[in-house]
Amino acid sequence: MTHERSIPGTIHGVGLGPGSQDLMSVRADRLIRGASHVAYFRKKGRTGHARRIVDGMLASDAIELPMEYPVTTEIPFDDPRYNALLAAFYERSVAQLCEIAEAGRDVVVLCEGDPFFYGSFMHLYTRLQGRVPVAVVPGITGMSAAWTATGQPVTWGDDILTVLMGTLPEATLSERIAETDALVVMKIGRHLDKLRRALASSGREDEAWLIEYAAMPQQRIRPFREVDESVPYFSIVVIHGNGRRP
Repeated sequence: MTHERSIPGTIHGVGLGPGSQDLMSVRADRLIRGASHVAYFRKKGRTGHARRIVDGMLASDAIELPMEYPVTTEIPFDDPRYNALLAAFYERSVAQLCEIAEAGRDVVVLCEGDPFFYGSFMHLYTRLQGRVPVAVVPGITGMSAAWTATGQPVTWGDDILTVLMGTLPEATLSERIAETDALVVMKIGRHLDKLRRALASSGREDEAWLIEYAAMPQQRIRPFREVDESVPYFSIVVIHGNGRRP
């Protein structure tokens, strides 16, 4: 007697774009609305931004699989415990996803922005390789929505665009800001004062714009020099290039 093994399901990393449902791709919309299992990252005790984006889109019988980070800002990211805790978390998440896929069911993993651009899904993707089928649906990045919100092109001609994290050391920020044409800075939050000093030391503070919640209902755009209070996590700084043009 032979036993046929079921065909495994696919883990879909689906880019949601910057936060507005009408900026998702058609493929993302179709997968989300038809999903029987939907996984997403969130902080403990929170709904999660990815889950909020798809509110009203999920099937009534969809099974939700929240993946709660064991640590976010409680431990410095350069502390060995930080990586150890996150690695174990990703392994547990992958085991759960594989169990569902091996039973023949597809799983949609909601990914803010683009799954392959500074996202948590990448840590699942590398661990899932060779275990179950994985597919990725790209999405519009938050930085694309941010520079579009300013109403100005971000790069011209041969402009060099640099993307930085606000978590970088101040000296590194200052150096990179000074040498680039166009700039995007993400993950600002608690690093606002450090970023302000870096922009000032590179002589570019007056060129910078701060965009909060790009493409979301609460979107706000200001010259960086006018910012004198704390900013939300979903904030991006943009400096526009001014390169070659006809």
